[in-house]
Amino acid sequence: MKAIVCTEYGKPVELVEAPDPVPGPGQVLVQVEAAGVNFVDGLMVRGGYQIRPPLPFTPGYEVAGRTPDGTRVLAITGLGGFASHVLVHAAQAVPLPDHLDAARAAAFAQSYCTALFALRERAGLRPGERVLVLGAGGGVGLAAVQVAKALGADVLAAASSPAKREVAIRAGADEAVGYDDLKATARAWGVDVAVDPVGGALSEQALRALRERGRLLVVGFASGEIPRLPANQVLLRSRSVMGLDWGAWSMTHAAENRAMLEELLTMPGIDPVAPQVRPLEEAGQAMADLVERRVTGKIVLVPAWRTS
Repeated sequence: MKAIVCTEYGKPVELVEAPDPVPGPGQVLVQVEAAGVNFVDGLMVRGGYQIRPPLPFTPGYEVAGRTPDGTRVLAITGLGGFASHVLVHAAQAVPLPDHLDAARAAAFAQSYCTALFALRERAGLRPGERVLVLGAGGGVGLAAVQVAKALGADVLAAASSPAKREVAIRAGADEAVGYDDLKATARAWGVDVAVDPVGGALSEQALRALRERGRLLVVGFASGEIPRLPANQVLLRSRSVMGLDWGAWSMTHAAENRAMLEELLTMPGIDPVAPQVRPLEEAGQAMADLVERRVTGKIVLVPAWRTS
């Protein structure tokens, strides 16, 4: 098998050959057709994530591929996905519907599960409410746009460039805006729930835009800056600030997470945007592009056997 390996935090990753993995009890071998690249992967190889796996390790949080009997599956791997083959627990291999190709499936689980967990489980989003999505041109942002619409909400997408805003509109957003004077624009539009995977100064603008009993969902800090939010703005209008860590929750609630993923795969209105497709050996550049916010949507990596 071929795999991407991180041998030292902050150093370039390497493409290596390794012995083919052998399944143990309760495991299944997946021949990887595509591996999703996530923000967490890039942070992890830089040593900037709260979890630091023992070196060396293979990054890669989610994959789509085939089991030895030919079943098409997606699986949340946590680690090990940037490879031509990966072992997963059998319960983690979720069969794919025919309409979802490998590339879109590999970019599905992390973003869409995060979005549904945030909007329904944490914010209790109700039909007819209005949702502001920051970073709406990214993977989690685009997923939040579609999940919010599927739950019956109106969506205002905010993104940094016209190209990203156009993608958000095509994904289903009702309107799209830039970040100039975001607070005034969003306040005039009316916001019940704000989804924030960006952080930095935009978090406070989103908080100040919320109307009575509005909820700010803290998803991540793609800007690289953790905001310091004024508590008086939480008190005003009885607002709430809600954190969520879907990754940690999914590891301790495996059955509930699988049910959530299966629900998303058949949920009306969920149609993932096709990701950028790059060869496995470009994993290092792909992760850098994602962390440094040069990507619209998502990236997936494909092993050489898929591109030859």
